[in-house]
Amino acid sequence: EAEAAGTGMVLTSDGLILTNNHVIDDSTEITVTIASTGETYTATLVGADTENDVALLQIDDASGLETVTLDTDAESIGDAVTAVGNADGGGVLMAADGEITDLESTVTTSSSATTEGESLDGMIEIVADVVSGDSGGALLDSDGEVIGMTTAASVGSATTVAYAVPIEDALRIVEQILAGDESGTVTIGSPAFLGVQIAEQATTGPGYGRGPSSEQQSTESSGAEIGGVIDGTPAADAGLEAGDVITAVDGTNVTDGDALSTLLADYDPGDTVTITWTDTAGETHTADVTLMVGPA
Repeated sequence: EAEAAGTGMVLTSDGLILTNNHVIDDSTEITVTIASTGETYTATLVGADTENDVALLQIDDASGLETVTLDTDAESIGDAVTAVGNADGGGVLMAADGEITDLESTVTTSSSATTEGESLDGMIEIVADVVSGDSGGALLDSDGEVIGMTTAASVGSATTVAYAVPIEDALRIVEQILAGDESGTVTIGSPAFLGVQIAEQATTGPGYGRGPSSEQQSTESSGAEIGGVIDGTPAADAGLEAGDVITAVDGTNVTDGDALSTLLADYDPGDTVTITWTDTAGETHTADVTLMVGPA
């Protein structure tokens, strides 16, 4: 039941929203509030690029929304800018004035909660008092037009250095998502979800959670040992339990948690797959399950 808050930009009057992937990463429910009207909508994930930290959302039953004005012209170091965002998740848009200090900066972010750190290249670097919650917000030029999407900032220093994805880079990813092109690091829609947590696995992925190292897992047994099953998921409905070992998906052998994640990533929500597993008594079971929509 954890919650997080960030910022987004309205790209179309019917509710396409641009934001950072890390703002919505691992979410099971997304809502968008339009600051100028106070209206709140449910949103779904259209697609994302985790490596470049871009996500595209679609809010439901929206029309006539005011959109941001985009500027893809070249910027210069020293230009005045304003970062606008949901500072500290307070629900009110705040402005932080600053100036551009670099146009081709590289930043490595820190890990937080279930979101891993990342290295981002080609960023607009600014000096401005950007804070948590501003992620996904508009970086405006002196004409009030969007030149970037605020993504990261330094903490713990007297001067805050912030970083934004250039809007032209973000829009290229948006176009790829809208075209349904899953090449590179772009994914379309939310992942399929089985609903198990792997007992001996460090990496997260579709259908499972965190734990000790995959190397430890693979040396102990062949298959993905279940550490827990989430209520109300296909795995729970199929009768999978903690201690069971998943050995195959649609007849393809599963060697460990990584292999299970890789196999499930090839399916979409609503797909029916055959899961084979061995219980703690050594008996083999098979069940057909229909995968559900998983966390973003």
